[in-house]
Amino acid sequence: MSLHIYPERLVIAAEGQILCEHTRRIDRSHHLPTRTTYDWRHYLTVIQRKPGALRNGAPFAELPQAFRQLQEQMLKRPGGDREMVDILARVLHHDEQVVLTAVALALSEGVATKIHVLNTLHQLIDGKSINGPTVDAPQALLLRREPKADVGRYDHLRARSTGGRHAS
Repeated sequence: MSLHIYPERLVIAAEGQILCEHTRRIDRSHHLPTRTTYDWRHYLTVIQRKPGALRNGAPFAELPQAFRQLQEQMLKRPGGDREMVDILARVLHHDEQVVLTAVALALSEGVATKIHVLNTLHQLIDGKSINGPTVDAPQALLLRREPKADVGRYDHLRARSTGGRHAS
């Protein structure tokens, strides 16, 4: 592993492959407090083991807007931490912009769930149409009279299957 230091950036490489690249921040004043810069992408493997760190972890304070909106909604539900981590972890395997687009589409549709985001992501990756064709139902298929529930019919079927005896 090697670190290449340039005037405007830092590059970390291993085996000829660039692992990450960061813009350098050089503050020349000794009177200003030091500032730590995080890249949330570097912590994705950590939060897969400890999803609770997503709630208060400093690296995740600077997530892109769409991720933050999704996180706000998901953390209100039980298991939301784990689901949000699973969505963020897709950045390890897919282009970040595609994952962000899937999240933004899910948010715009009002369906902020892991399943919906992943389904949309796979549709984007596979190149399938996100919006299905509009189907106009012919007038003959309109519901004219709503059916009424008849639980007596169920009791009749149950009595026939048990030979007239009630199972208790």
